[in-house]
Amino acid sequence: MDIQSKLYAIPGILLGLTVHEFCHAFCAWKLGDSTARDQGRLTLNPLKHIDIVGFVFIIIVGFGWAKPVQFDPAQLRNYRRDKALIAAAGPFSNLVLGAILVFIIKAIILYYGNTGSDFNVFSENLFNVLFVAAQINFMLFIFNLIPIPPLDGSHIVFSFLNINPEIEEKIRKIGMPLLILILIIQNYANITIIPIGNMIEAIMDFLFRI
Repeated sequence: MDIQSKLYAIPGILLGLTVHEFCHAFCAWKLGDSTARDQGRLTLNPLKHIDIVGFVFIIIVGFGWAKPVQFDPAQLRNYRRDKALIAAAGPFSNLVLGAILVFIIKAIILYYGNTGSDFNVFSENLFNVLFVAAQINFMLFIFNLIPIPPLDGSHIVFSFLNINPEIEEKIRKIGMPLLILILIIQNYANITIIPIGNMIEAIMDFLFRI
């Protein structure tokens, strides 16, 4: 992305990552584990959730990370089920947030369409920020559900599969290198392995038609 596109993306990245990690923490707390709350993660303050290095990587190379939310399995009532719920809370919060942003965008379009007004500089920039933020949240939803460690999708899958712990640990060790390899091939070799862009477009098209 060019500099202007990166500036448009920053609010969406901050919002998406913050809500994502907050919902992990909130879900864990509601399921009986106070670890994240005690660590100050039960907040919508971006400073508590954003990893500076991970954030810079997102801006520069398009792939990064936030501070992971920790939880204590011993405090959960049903470890496998609750682990899956905690993992799912993050990406599905991005789906909901993305949908809300799309409906706000639709409201803006309808307002200007009904009044016959033209977009001014402020409203145009606001529209672009909201549009990119919606795309980013849908991207976080789709990407994090990929069942490759350390993404949330892998925690969901492992929670329901009775895999030998040693085998699970071996899968986790190759997860990150495999994920990075996929991203490198997709971004720099122009080979689509995971059609995230097409999936984002399909979700947004569906919501705009509602």
